[in-house]
Amino acid sequence: MKQYAYYPGCSLESLAKDYHLSAKEVARSLDLELKEIEDWNCCGATAYFPVDELLAYTLVARNLAIAEKTGLTDFVAPCSACFKNAYYTNASLKKDPDLADHINFALEEDNLHLEGKLKVRHLIEVIMEDVGLETIKKKTLHPLKGLRVAPYYGCQLLRPRKDHEDVENPRYFEELLSAIGAEPVEYVSKTRCCGASLIITNRRAALEMVRILLKDAIEHGADVIATTCPMCNVNLEVYQDQVNREFGTQYSIPVMYFTQLMETALSIAARRLRIPRRAVANSPVPRSL
Repeated sequence: MKQYAYYPGCSLESLAKDYHLSAKEVARSLDLELKEIEDWNCCGATAYFPVDELLAYTLVARNLAIAEKTGLTDFVAPCSACFKNAYYTNASLKKDPDLADHINFALEEDNLHLEGKLKVRHLIEVIMEDVGLETIKKKTLHPLKGLRVAPYYGCQLLRPRKDHEDVENPRYFEELLSAIGAEPVEYVSKTRCCGASLIITNRRAALEMVRILLKDAIEHGADVIATTCPMCNVNLEVYQDQVNREFGTQYSIPVMYFTQLMETALSIAARRLRIPRRAVANSPVPRSL
């Protein structure tokens, strides 16, 4: 069983606890061990880098340094914002020796030093690359036949442009959904921003962004939207009623983490399933689940 330095991030400790629990269950079923790093801190989310870039780098670097001390080679985050921040910080420190010196000077206060040995990865990448489609298919005991799923990548999962990755039209989420028996929905908005924390500062603009995503997924026949990020999940699900009030629509579609769909497909014991809890009461789980 391969071990990974697991960074859940703040959201998975509270609002996205279902994501954390389902991620751990799915990983265990796929013979992956997610070892949560000790004494981790907030990564600064999406907003802190424009406020104080050096301190933001230091916040993220502290988590990376703690993970590096474990001797594990892979730093894994299930939250797309956490992943993006960790990926950029790790890459920037390797490219900029002066920045690395400043960060490590600050880390000395915590008896830490970051050497840049880690590979930063999102959980969905680990599942696709280290487990692979064939193994996922073999372990799928309850294929999600007939379930049309709109894979929502969002903007942050793809912002770290990695080698040979198609950031304009990625396909790995679709391939994962097909492997567990679902029918991935093709729609152009899958990589658009959901509005993120703009919902706080410019609610109408953010609601319009959510409306576009919901409209596109629903008009293309989606039964459910699958996400890889707590912020995306919240915006697309929790604000559906506000979108309906603002624009006179009647959207009601369940939004679920990709790991929750995998739980059902892998037939993880029902007593441990996290699917039944919904943030929106009027968006029922599809009967096929």
